[in-house]
Amino acid sequence: MATPRILVVDDEEHLAAGIRENLQAEGYDTEIAHDGEQGLALARDRAFDLILLDVMMPKLDGLEVCEEIRKAGLQTPVLFLTVKGGPEDRIRGLEAGGDDYLAKPFHLKELLLRVAAILRRSVWYSEAAENLKFAGNEIDFQTYHATAWDGVDHALTHKEAMILKVLAEEQGTIVPREDILDKVWGYEVFPSTRTIDNFIVRLRRRFERNPEAPEHFHTVRGVGYRFTRKPETPSE
Repeated sequence: MATPRILVVDDEEHLAAGIRENLQAEGYDTEIAHDGEQGLALARDRAFDLILLDVMMPKLDGLEVCEEIRKAGLQTPVLFLTVKGGPEDRIRGLEAGGDDYLAKPFHLKELLLRVAAILRRSVWYSEAAENLKFAGNEIDFQTYHATAWDGVDHALTHKEAMILKVLAEEQGTIVPREDILDKVWGYEVFPSTRTIDNFIVRLRRRFERNPEAPEHFHTVRGVGYRFTRKPETPSE
């Protein structure tokens, strides 16, 4: 298997150099950019398996860089690194197209665990998967492109597509939140279960005809979620 290639975009030069040194010690091919414009240019011009992206940077901040990467059609996983780690900041990161969020200061071991988990799950996700079709919606797991029942096109984030894939593989059965977290993030590094709830809300808004009365993405209170292709009575 090819050596994973990682881009580190951070204006703190000593921190970026330290991250690169440790990533290289783990066997990853690593490059550095010190501002948003340089990071965006590298992300567009070269193929990376993961981007570590600081949020607060000169010229373009990390959220803007991530949004531009997604607009360019690149689905490279993005792990945000930032001093802002509150719930609203995490939601902003997800909405910008990010896959994970690590607040500064962080432990090196946690960073390396998250990197390994993201790369491992990217390999699982890249396995062949048929397009998901239900109730007029169609999701292409290879391109992250989705067309909803109302004709609106959506560019899914990597994590949105991965969660959809987990639910589709277990179609009709209850999938505990912990199982989703393990499959998509990894037991060692997963965030709170509330993160899953936020993703499900986003998926309902895109693919349910009435997000307040879901017919496909059902909550099983205290346990997890169940996905069904055909409408049925919601469990909530």
